[in-house]
Amino acid sequence: MSVETGVPAPTDPTAVDGETGAATSANNDAAVPEAKPASVTMTKALNQALRDCLTEDDSVLVFGEDVGRLGGVFRVTEGLRAEFGANRVWDSPLAESGIIGTAIGMAMNGMRPVVEMQFDAYAYPAFEQIVSHVAKMRNRTKGRISLPITIRIPYAGDIGGVEHHSDSSEAYWTSTPGLTVVTPSNPADAYSLLRESVASDDPVVFMEPKSRYWMKETVSLPVTTAPMDRAQVIREGTDATLLAYGPTVRTALESAEAGAEHGLSIEVIDLRTLSPFDDETVSQSVRKTSRAAIIHEAAQFGGYGAEVAARVTERNFTSLSAPILRVTGFDVPYPSPKLEEFYLPTVERVLDALESWDWEL
Repeated sequence: MSVETGVPAPTDPTAVDGETGAATSANNDAAVPEAKPASVTMTKALNQALRDCLTEDDSVLVFGEDVGRLGGVFRVTEGLRAEFGANRVWDSPLAESGIIGTAIGMAMNGMRPVVEMQFDAYAYPAFEQIVSHVAKMRNRTKGRISLPITIRIPYAGDIGGVEHHSDSSEAYWTSTPGLTVVTPSNPADAYSLLRESVASDDPVVFMEPKSRYWMKETVSLPVTTAPMDRAQVIREGTDATLLAYGPTVRTALESAEAGAEHGLSIEVIDLRTLSPFDDETVSQSVRKTSRAAIIHEAAQFGGYGAEVAARVTERNFTSLSAPILRVTGFDVPYPSPKLEEFYLPTVERVLDALESWDWEL
């Protein structure tokens, strides 16, 4: 697989091409020719994953605001209503709490709903339903009732979006026991992780980085990547570990490339699943490099990076040569499009943070 990392996000979030994935239904008992590698965006990979889920399992349903006729704001569900009908893929009212409440009832009765919140901050009206009911139903019923719901949330910034369209809300969901929280950083993982999320018998908050919807990768679909509870070392190094997820994985890789020009060997880990956390993979890397930094777009105070820094320190204190660093968004509401370039973590900010360590220790 190869990735084109320099693809800029168009200013129009609906400007994605209509090329479809090349997956072949697993229900076909005849000999299936091997799919040829093709250049696929994350949008197309997610679309194909949903198509394959709908094809293989009649209990899978897809609904949300504008996911039917329009195909979603980001065209992730494009063509699915026409292919599977309005009984399997449909447009909901503009009521996020109602979307989740409906999904809960369907899941309790044997369905596997996949719902879209359209934008990150649009999920807040559904917060009570997700935290109080989706996350707790299995525990509340002593395991008798599970809720196999996949909640798709396009999140984070760098698309020129205005308020309520660029939030990084992952810390809300990861602090809620009972929810699995997943975020892909590339098309292959987007396909594989979404398939695994829909197949899960427990609820999954599936966070899709909006700025990476147009990222291209040469891959054969369907594809199975690492299990969703495992982080992945995507660049090996010996001097420091950069921990990233979703939209900041590319930032971490670019920082590692830039650091190499200054003689630094930087290891990069894509966390992939934020909760539960893969302590084993992260600890192995940190014990090797003795230094680590976490990169995310959300504000720093109380952000996801604080939990990562704490648990990495607790488990690897005697191996650390320096404090765990955080390179994040600032502690302000997400700014206007004209200012977001100053808010987002950049390669320069990452390298400045690394330079703050006392490398003589």
